[in-house]
Amino acid sequence: MFAGTELHPRLIAGLEKQSITEATDVQLEVIPEVLRGSDVQVCAETGSGKTFAYLLPIMQKLLTVDAPDSATRALVIVPTRELARQVFKDAKRLTDMNHLEAGVLTGGEEFKYQAAVLRKNPEILIATPGRLVDHLKRETAELGDIEFLVLDEADRMLDMGFSEDMEHIVGKCGSERQTLMLSATLRHEGVGRAVRSWLKDPVEITTQGIQERHDDITQQRILADDNAHKDRLLTWLLANETYDKAIVFVNKRTEAERLSEFLRRHREGIAVLHGDMTQDERNYVMQNVREGRRNILVATDVAARGLDVDGLDLVINYDLARKGDEYIHRIGRTGRAGRSGLAISLIAPNEWNLKAAIERYIQQEMDSRTIKELKAKYTGPKKVKASGKAAGIKKKKPRGPAAKKAAAKKAAEKKGPSPKKKNGPRPSRPAGNLMDSEGFAPIKRKK
Repeated sequence: MFAGTELHPRLIAGLEKQSITEATDVQLEVIPEVLRGSDVQVCAETGSGKTFAYLLPIMQKLLTVDAPDSATRALVIVPTRELARQVFKDAKRLTDMNHLEAGVLTGGEEFKYQAAVLRKNPEILIATPGRLVDHLKRETAELGDIEFLVLDEADRMLDMGFSEDMEHIVGKCGSERQTLMLSATLRHEGVGRAVRSWLKDPVEITTQGIQERHDDITQQRILADDNAHKDRLLTWLLANETYDKAIVFVNKRTEAERLSEFLRRHREGIAVLHGDMTQDERNYVMQNVREGRRNILVATDVAARGLDVDGLDLVINYDLARKGDEYIHRIGRTGRAGRSGLAISLIAPNEWNLKAAIERYIQQEMDSRTIKELKAKYTGPKKVKASGKAAGIKKKKPRGPAAKKAAAKKAAEKKGPSPKKKNGPRPSRPAGNLMDSEGFAPIKRKK
């Protein structure tokens, strides 16, 4: 029995091999609904076990009902290559114990190799939208036999501009399919439209609101004067905090490169990950981090979703996330599956209002922290609004006789004629004789 359900013995063997004996909250709610055949819309926190929540019941149905002459039967769409690799890895842990096959399609790899994978008709296919659409246009992918469609991190895909690609993919899938939409957040204007268009009377499951507290994650903020001060703070934190592995988030690729080079001058074990790297480079970096050859990863938000690395217990926001959703996905890299973690945000003066907006969104304040040796001159705004944002300083109007005299002088200057008007109207034609010294008139332009 798992999640109150009699699963296939080979699935139970796959779970036991990973020492998984108890279902998480989201698995307890999602697995029975999927087995009943319902379309499902799920909102659950990062690290809650969402992936197995849909893989297990789908595999249970695939193992129960044979379809030897069909093409791919289950399709999982995810926004990023990293998440696709993570889901594929989780699927392989289960399919290695049975006869099912899983395949993965992402950008950055050769079409010929991927076409060969598709020709084998894997029962489960994990793909990013852009690369799958490319295969559909080349007619190397067939989705007519799809029985299960999973849209994982749907809000993220819509944010990344994959709406048309998703529409194209859904249109190619069988109409009798069962559809699941999952994310750590479903508060997105496009998600509601997608649910109405692609899901049939879905069961809504929310195990934990995104704004609810991450009880296993300690969230701190440290004020900084500028990036140079942040560099010193980061070096101190990486040298003095206790952690197995750490991830440092920045907002730009150039900053990721600069910061990784800076840290390499101070310590070993630094890796960098951003969107401009090739797939082989990304895979190599993540393999080094997972195997412990690198224990500090400097990354952009390309790594914020889908990465599940054992021992990652420290997250540092060198640059604060631009939105509350992204902040939650960043800190969700730690404190997974009941383990504790620490998330530290370095706040520059221009990031105070963003910090306040994030705290308002997650309905939780970050704990203030100061490092004595590196205390910032910036202490926060002098006045704050009820929202926590900095209050603007109103300019006081000057008072007294001198102020009145200056105001009257200014008003008189405004009322006076402009320099152009003082010179009178512009002449309608040039002054003087229009003929030159030889008696010729000027050449006229043709109308």
